[in-house]
Amino acid sequence: MPFDALKPKVNTILANDRETSEQRLIEVCELLQSSIGYYDWVGFYFANEAERTLHLKAFAGEPTEHTVIPFGKGICGQVAESNANFVVPDVKAQNNYIACNLYVKAEIVVPLFKDGVNIGQIDIDSHIADPFSIEDERFLEWVNEKVALIL
Repeated sequence: MPFDALKPKVNTILANDRETSEQRLIEVCELLQSSIGYYDWVGFYFANEAERTLHLKAFAGEPTEHTVIPFGKGICGQVAESNANFVVPDVKAQNNYIACNLYVKAEIVVPLFKDGVNIGQIDIDSHIADPFSIEDERFLEWVNEKVALIL
């Protein structure tokens, strides 16, 4: 499904204030994971600055044992420190990569900012090598901007 067709659906989910923010995040993850063929796992991690860790709050896809990630470790941990998007076309080429499962071939992580502070990120794993484009980055930045409004 094209990104432009997903935007109204994301807006509808996030506007539903009868649900908790965590439930809305789960629904966004489920929408993205089920609508974009190469988004095999979608999750939101949020930072605990005091502990310098990321905590998985919502996801869609296979369960992961990586529910807490230290800053600096893996792709997510690096984004927590760099405040920049990180697109990994081939996870095997990364020496600081945390393997979630054997099928993951590529990953994209986009930081989520609230009031100018990196409070978390959206993390996407793909079972296809090098599927992510600049359009994915722009769309996920847009998703994070919308998510920040409900937090």
